Amino acid sequence: MGTYSVIVTCRNSEKDIRSALTSLINQTAKPEYVLVVDDGSSDLTPSILNELSSNHDNIFITTNPDLGYDIGRVVENWNKALRLAKDLGLTSTNYHMISTDDTIYEKDYCEKIINDMDLDSTIAIASGTYGDYSPTTPHGAGRFVRNSFFFSVLGSYPQKMGYESAILYLALANGFRYTVIPGARFVHTRLLGSSHHFYEFGASMRTLGYHPIFVMSRFFKYFLSGAPIGRLGSLYMLYHYLFYKPKSEGYDSMYDIEFRKSIREIQLTRIRRYIGLRIPK
Repeated sequence: MGTYSVIVTCRNSEKDIRSALTSLINQTAKPEYVLVVDDGSSDLTPSILNELSSNHDNIFITTNPDLGYDIGRVVENWNKALRLAKDLGLTSTNYHMISTDDTIYEKDYCEKIINDMDLDSTIAIASGTYGDYSPTTPHGAGRFVRNSFFFSVLGSYPQKMGYESAILYLALANGFRYTVIPGARFVHTRLLGSSHHFYEFGASMRTLGYHPIFVMSRFFKYFLSGAPIGRLGSLYMLYHYLFYKPKSEGYDSMYDIEFRKSIREIQLTRIRRYIGLRIPK
């Protein structure tokens, strides 16, 4: 069976972090190591992390100064964790897993994901399902990424809004695919989107160049079903897609125009396949 490491970012997570890390450590297919980036916690999170790392020699912690909450630092911290593994000379693994401070997995979650990815080398990214929702794309938390794909195509995560979706489209553009494994399940202990109200869901659709028809189809799907972000979340998503004004550079800026074109072409191909119409570019 393939090996994997885990990246966990947290901030002021004293209520959730112990159960989140215990869920990972107790997996039937255990991680080689867990890399935790504490983004400047001011509560009891640091002491809980120190306790856990003292009892488990495969938990490694790095701590940022307290610069206040900023969702844009999440992807920066993922890259920081990847650098930490390299700096510490930790064993290379077949996959890395992205987790959060509020995610609880069934005990054989990782085993189920790895079994499927081991059997199909074209799968670059995979996750299980969150609650009762059946997604069509891998969830952010619980996501496994094939390292041979990741380090040959990216090397590090793009430190730009929409990074979770960008890597999916990069996989498709490079001849890989992604999948969701329904039999692998997890839950969040906090309400999904409680800290950001799905601001980036819509804004990143703009920076990634999503086709309006694709956006509207997703909006109606979410709004009518109420899942996974709720009807209010779907309205936030649509609002920010329509009215967000990207910055000229940095985390909040547009992706490269050629990448945006490739994303639209992939989306148009899907739309044509689903509804049988030829839609102009």
